[in-house]
Amino acid sequence: MNPDIIRTLIEQGLPGANADVRGDDGVHFEATVVAEAFRGKLPLARHRMVYATLGERMGGEIHALALKTLTPDEAGR
Repeated sequence: MNPDIIRTLIEQGLPGANADVRGDDGVHFEATVVAEAFRGKLPLARHRMVYATLGERMGGEIHALALKTLTPDEAGR
């Protein structure tokens, strides 16, 4: 697994989202995801939305994913 594939999956699964994904070892990643869809949602719900875009890859091909989830306003966009 690589960061570009994860970014694509997240952005396809959350239309309008912008994801910046990093990770050097192929199994541990960190991502900042900015999406209007996060507005009014608590952090846990936001994380679940991102995990849903990755499906069964979480815990398998993706061992760990540290998330920062923001609305465009929170990100200053």
